[in-house]
Amino acid sequence: MQLLITHGRLAHTRVLQFTRLQLALGALLLLALLLGLSGTVYHFVFLKAAREGWPVVSPLVRLIVRDELAQRERFMRDNLDAIAQKVGEMQAKLVRLEAMGERVQGLAGVKVDELHPPHRPASGASAATSGAGGRGGPFVPLSSPSFEQLQRLVSGLDEVTDFNTDFFTLVESRLLASRLQALMVPSATPVEGVVGSGFGFRHDPFNGRSALHTGLDFPAAVGTPIRAAAGGIVSAIEFHPEYGQLLEVNHGNGLVTRYAHCASIAVPVGALVRRGQVVAQVGNSGRSTGAHLHFEVLLDGVPQDPARFLAGPPAPQAAAPVRRR
Repeated sequence: MQLLITHGRLAHTRVLQFTRLQLALGALLLLALLLGLSGTVYHFVFLKAAREGWPVVSPLVRLIVRDELAQRERFMRDNLDAIAQKVGEMQAKLVRLEAMGERVQGLAGVKVDELHPPHRPASGASAATSGAGGRGGPFVPLSSPSFEQLQRLVSGLDEVTDFNTDFFTLVESRLLASRLQALMVPSATPVEGVVGSGFGFRHDPFNGRSALHTGLDFPAAVGTPIRAAAGGIVSAIEFHPEYGQLLEVNHGNGLVTRYAHCASIAVPVGALVRRGQVVAQVGNSGRSTGAHLHFEVLLDGVPQDPARFLAGPPAPQAAAPVRRR
């Protein structure tokens, strides 16, 4: 492409030649300048006119951007409604969660007042945690909630969530403590089988006189595994003239179990044993008329009836004519 530039007086002509690439670059540059100019005019003239309320330009600008603003407002409103619906669902879940917590706290022996919260939630989420009075009914979400209302609701839900987290942590710890305490109580039968001689007075199998039998006898073959009735620490292993090979397990809180007439002991002194662990084998050592386990439970050194602790069937009457001890 050629451009001829002629000066009238001198009749001198200049020729300018442009390639297609140069023309395309020039067109792009011109387009960029026009876009920049239009943006500058829009920003500094029309927006300023709209903000300051110029007589002619301001209504024109508002008319142009009104549809765009309305569309943005509808989009924001739809999003706020969706968020409000989600908040409502969270509130309903928290109500059900607290109802569950009220049932669990009785099982765990926990009172809500033990948490000593600084204050209970009193906003829109308070219905989920207010302990007084009945609650219920359908959930009706806010119609067209504002952003500030949603912020308050979310803040209340966050507070309720923190409170419930602390509460269930306390419940979990109490339930764990109860479970550990139950594991430390001798409630597991040490030897499978029927009980021979029970706790109480009976005729002594050696001299026939009435005497107190301080435990339960479990007849079994020599070598039958003896399992710990509860978790604890092996406190003593000795050979006793009457008990024979004797094993004692301390369960804490003054509670001790004894396993007598053993053939052998499978754990050392100081070992930590768990409930159901094999700790010895049935034997016929000591003052015994046959292979069996003599099992005792002592509380602060005083013999107790093991049948009150064991989960199995109660022991028979002590006067049963069984010649074992």
